[in-house]
Amino acid sequence: MNIVATDGYTLNPGDNPWDEVASLGELEIYDRTLPDELVERCKNADILIVNKTPFSGETLAKLPHLKFITMAATGYDCIDIKSAGNLGVPVSNIPVYGTDTVAQYVFSSILHLAHNISIHAEAVRKGDWSKSKDWCFWKRPLIELKGLTIGIIGFGRIGRRVGEIANTFGMDVLANDIYTDESPSYNNFRWCQLEELFEQSDVVSIHSPLTEDNNGFVNYSLLSKMKPTAFFINAARGGLVNEIDLASALSQGCIAGAVVDTVSVEPIHLDNPLLTAPNIFITPHMAWGTLSARKRLMVGITENITAFISGQAINVVNKQFLG
Repeated sequence: MNIVATDGYTLNPGDNPWDEVASLGELEIYDRTLPDELVERCKNADILIVNKTPFSGETLAKLPHLKFITMAATGYDCIDIKSAGNLGVPVSNIPVYGTDTVAQYVFSSILHLAHNISIHAEAVRKGDWSKSKDWCFWKRPLIELKGLTIGIIGFGRIGRRVGEIANTFGMDVLANDIYTDESPSYNNFRWCQLEELFEQSDVVSIHSPLTEDNNGFVNYSLLSKMKPTAFFINAARGGLVNEIDLASALSQGCIAGAVVDTVSVEPIHLDNPLLTAPNIFITPHMAWGTLSARKRLMVGITENITAFISGQAINVVNKQFLG
């Protein structure tokens, strides 16, 4: 089997060997691949390993040997999975590798906002503490999470883990998901409609996959329903949020702050309105990237390819489009 990794650098920048994957076939690894390089690099591939490289139906149709695609990620919105299915190519993702890592990022973001850590650290660096008349000071209100409410949109593995952590902090948990058949065991939880979630929550955190139906669904109408003291967190997909509306909500004081790890176009463009919005921290899509999580990704890639070669593909996300 000819195996091609189109954008392998983020998975292994030098600390996460490909040895197990390489044992499964002839492996060719590219750090990153531009759109006009895709067909030439992948034309002989039986199997593709893809993290974020976009594959349109037109491109997939030009790969005559392609039999299988495994994501090096949970999300698969960069692949035209319908076209892949029509071509008889199953696409598998890796659903569980980043649960704890991303949930950790979300809560570190919430805690950062609650104590305004960067603002106060910078104030100390500038000498404000050394000039203070008192032994302590704070420039903005400090927030205790116990008794507050977190609203979680998308209650899959990561959303549930965020809810568990919130519960240990004594927070009430609201959740919105298309699947509501399994509630968590803790008591301070309930399902609710989207509008109520935005109205009632002190923190809103998104954990939904990006689809054609929910692109940009977080808009000004929803954001303006939030408390002016509330925080907004997005460690899912940037395309879920109307970025102009989020920038407006921040500028107008509709919400107190935001942390986003993803934006609609990555790498971020310099004209992205969030770059000039107040009270927002933007990180470079790194919530998933701990070494522990990337090692689990490598194991997941190996398992997906092994299962496909054995004739029993697992974690297939485009079953409905396969003939």
